[in-house]
Amino acid sequence: MTRILHRWPGLILAALLLVITLSGAALSVFPALEVAQAPRVASGLSVADLAARVQAAHPGVEQIKRAPSGQITAWWFDGGRPGSGVIDPATGQDIAPADPDPVRRWLTTLHRSLFLDDGGRLVAAIGAFAMLVLAGSGAVLVARRTGGWRRWFAPLRGLLAGRLHTELARVAVIGLVLSSATALWMAAETFDVVTIDRVRLAVPAVVSGETGLALASMDTLRAIPVAELRDLNFPAQGDATDTFILRTDQGMGYIDQGTGEMLAWRDLSSWQRVSETIYMLHTGEGLATLGLILGLMALSVPVMAVTGAVVWFAGWQARPRPKGNAPAAKATTVVLVGSEGGSTWGFADTLAKGLRAAGQSVHLAPMSGFDPARHKHAERFVILAATYGEGAAPASAKGFLERLAALPNAPSAPVAVLGFGDRSFPAYCAYAEAVVNAVQAKRWPSILPMDTVDRQSPQDFARWGRALGAALGIALELVHQPVAPEAEALTLISRRDYGAEVQVPLTILRFALPEISLWHRLTGGGFTRFQAGDLLGILPDGSPLPRLYSLASGSKDGFVEIVVRHHPGGLASGQLTALRPGQTVRGFLRQNPGFHAGRDRKQLILIGAGTGIGPLAGIVRANTCKRPVHLVFGLRDPASDFLYDNELAGWQADGRLARLSTAVSREGSGPRYVQDALRLEAAQMADAIRAGAKVMVCGGREMAQGVTLALADILQPMGMTPAMLKAEGRYVEDVY
Repeated sequence: MTRILHRWPGLILAALLLVITLSGAALSVFPALEVAQAPRVASGLSVADLAARVQAAHPGVEQIKRAPSGQITAWWFDGGRPGSGVIDPATGQDIAPADPDPVRRWLTTLHRSLFLDDGGRLVAAIGAFAMLVLAGSGAVLVARRTGGWRRWFAPLRGLLAGRLHTELARVAVIGLVLSSATALWMAAETFDVVTIDRVRLAVPAVVSGETGLALASMDTLRAIPVAELRDLNFPAQGDATDTFILRTDQGMGYIDQGTGEMLAWRDLSSWQRVSETIYMLHTGEGLATLGLILGLMALSVPVMAVTGAVVWFAGWQARPRPKGNAPAAKATTVVLVGSEGGSTWGFADTLAKGLRAAGQSVHLAPMSGFDPARHKHAERFVILAATYGEGAAPASAKGFLERLAALPNAPSAPVAVLGFGDRSFPAYCAYAEAVVNAVQAKRWPSILPMDTVDRQSPQDFARWGRALGAALGIALELVHQPVAPEAEALTLISRRDYGAEVQVPLTILRFALPEISLWHRLTGGGFTRFQAGDLLGILPDGSPLPRLYSLASGSKDGFVEIVVRHHPGGLASGQLTALRPGQTVRGFLRQNPGFHAGRDRKQLILIGAGTGIGPLAGIVRANTCKRPVHLVFGLRDPASDFLYDNELAGWQADGRLARLSTAVSREGSGPRYVQDALRLEAAQMADAIRAGAKVMVCGGREMAQGVTLALADILQPMGMTPAMLKAEGRYVEDVY
């Protein structure tokens, strides 16, 4: 709901909001210019002295007015002809015309009414309300994205346009709320929705009837400094019954022209002071610096409009568009999809086609939009759930478990759950299992037991489809053809080979950074932004399924680098290690924020073996701020497979790598494996972890299991466990 409140007012009223904010930003400059140009008033100058000087220069003066900027203006008659000007308070002489700036007048009319009188004022008020809704809903969305109000300025990830949109929003939102709220108050006053008790004072019935008292002799005016003056109206010449009318920051009153006595006075009301404060906050008149700040914040709106539209369009382009999708309220079968990279949607589409061919009415939707109330005619639910990272919900399933837990009762229509994952990972289909546990806790009836699909296997999917068809009493043959992700050509620029002597061929492959389109620059897509620990998907010839490799470089390095081990018979590794400079391979980028070093300045403990050093070397390379980093690297023979040997020495020399420990398995001089190296350095490891160090592990699964056991022994005397570190985000793995 918050996203809807934020999205549609911005999209529908974009032109109006741009006109209002840009004109408001331009108007914010004028109060500051007035302050800079206004002649300085001498300290202690009274209204009496100022009025006397102006009257001496212009005997027919009728009014003296002081603007919030400090600029003093006077109006007079001279020989029957009206005159006006900006006054130098030191002499009382006019030094500039008093006519309003035509540009300012034009901008003011545009800003307040769009040149449409009261109808335009109403439209402008609608724009102010839309801006208030946008700012309020945007603040809620920023808090959600950063992880709470206390993490308002937490680092951001994701598309460039989205990050720029959020960065501007979290700086400008206070100003936009203030500007739009004050504009609504002023509009409410204009249309008498809010009525303020203005200062009104009856003209005194009794005056002295005397005239001619010198202004400099009027004690009442002498007691008031010019800094408090708003305006002073002079009595009509020759009219002994007329009086001076004085308005100050405190109120208004009438002064007898013959005696200088204050005949009547009334203070400003509390609501009048509130109204005037709101006016100052909105216009900057009297608060020029604040006005400039609010004007600068208003200038962020056009940028946020563009970046917001880019984010919306990118999401609209990327969202699944299943053909023949039945309306949610009419479908008999509802397929809910939890996907991170999009591949699970392809399986869902194949399932929907098969069910439709069997006569079913099918609606596909993300798990994040789960709402049983929308599915009034649903006879069954089918959930296809991938797993992200170590058992986390994928992107399109965020909030599903919470929504299910909040339901008073589970849907009466039964459900089937199919998990997607990679069996080589310990958290294989862990999120799908969490969904099943939640389903069982709610006593949601089941169509058939949970099943899984390993590595996007069409055969696993077809087998499950036949089981689902049998449970439903229909023939269901699911023939799925995986769709290859959109990829770009990567040109190899260099390679370095290792490990031949130990019969484990390893190669560091460096590719040129592909050209980045303007669209990708705006959206942050493609290879616009990445860092060590993200994943490079390679599409080998002869297979639609990508192979993922951890990146050993970041976008700031200007190249794409991975470390590959040649597996006998391996399709992707065979093709990659056969590449020569100048040849190309098709690849795509996939973010992996769970394996980023982060911006913390506390120590990093990097642990890897073999090709696992790839992302760890990239993290060290990017450590230009010289955060303390301790790398533990496992290899077989330093003479054969010491990957990044020269770079590591250089990084140690320039402070990017504080300490390097090697675990050599084919020599008798050192520890055999990385877990042995950890145990030898248990005291240093314990001290670092106690001080807040983060541990990052990359490499084979057996190595990672050994590291976990070693760390468990090291942490046990401290009353800690690897699981506790994982829960704090201080122990992360990238294992295969």
